[in-house]
Amino acid sequence: MPSLDFDVEKALFRDYYEESRPLLDNAIDSFSVLITSLINHAGAGAISKIEGRVKDKEECIKKFTRKYRTALEMKSEPYTIKDHLTDMLGLRLVCLYEDDIEKIRSVLSEQFDVVDVTDKISQIENTEGSFGYKGLHLDLRLNAGRRVLPEYARYADLCFELQIRTVIQDSWSILDHKIKYKKSIPNRLKRRINTLAALFELADREFREIRDSTVAEIEKEDISYEELSRESEAQVPHQELGSFRYARLNAFSFLKIAKHFFSGYEFEPHKVDGFTDEILGLSPGISRGKFNFYMRENITSVKRYQTEFEQNSSDTLNPFTIIRHCLYAGDKELFANILTNAAQESFEKWLRKGAGNKAEQQVGRNSEAYSAARDVIASLDSAATMSDVSR
Repeated sequence: MPSLDFDVEKALFRDYYEESRPLLDNAIDSFSVLITSLINHAGAGAISKIEGRVKDKEECIKKFTRKYRTALEMKSEPYTIKDHLTDMLGLRLVCLYEDDIEKIRSVLSEQFDVVDVTDKISQIENTEGSFGYKGLHLDLRLNAGRRVLPEYARYADLCFELQIRTVIQDSWSILDHKIKYKKSIPNRLKRRINTLAALFELADREFREIRDSTVAEIEKEDISYEELSRESEAQVPHQELGSFRYARLNAFSFLKIAKHFFSGYEFEPHKVDGFTDEILGLSPGISRGKFNFYMRENITSVKRYQTEFEQNSSDTLNPFTIIRHCLYAGDKELFANILTNAAQESFEKWLRKGAGNKAEQQVGRNSEAYSAARDVIASLDSAATMSDVSR
């Protein structure tokens, strides 16, 4: 029963806290898994991390005293401490980009009951000359549909606070807590703090712009493979080829071409970036057309080598390794260092073996032709002899 006796309510809350602590810890884990699953399923943005905590018992009591006790007692309104604490369970979700926050909010608002919202992003952005921590805080509880499910029924009465922020906002929050004095300080020091906060805000914006520009650059490389094949004949930088212009290889055009030859392979961006840089280090002026030419002309023979290699080895050749072999086969002098010594020796041995087999095949074909010609001549001689006899 609620009451106005703070000491009684404080004791009851401590008993509740100790008895419920295992349930509260399990709720943190369950809510974390559920939120992660919902966001990933909706494709609402990449999660950098999600973590949670059960607020310290005595901190809960202090917060109730600071925020609610005086007002409740002035109105003579009976209370229980736990009913006024929406952040006893707290989760923090860190995403990558600012515009992911609203996407995440939209997804979670459909799956949870939203008890309260504290939008520190709008508070900062709508105040001229104001800088500082930006983040979205949602007080949530399971919605009616989920509360009746067996796996969530025991958490039906629990509320929790979810803080949603970007990596940059999270970093600022951590640093901001280390700045002990921020208000009643000299203006020159306050200005320096605001300048630092503004730089963090600018960094958040720039990361989003870089992401969008990267997507735009990838889309610019979305030319047809027929058009790319025509570029493959380019030999001279910036040579005009009808309506086509020589384009230097970059990570985005590398990805376009690589996906054509290995359509089912998932190329990791950081590996594409590093490998493209390695290629450009060996051939600074290589065009996307020339790279495609090396791949087109050598992929068939390299894949034959791959088949034989993997039949006689426990190792396998992934697409990056196959591309290395195609480049080496295309220009052994230019790309002499793109294969390890062992890989180069193995490939060269196979190439020599293939050349020998071709020579043997040619000798065989020549021998067969010689035999056939000899048989034809013998037949003609025989026919001529028969004709002489007849005469």
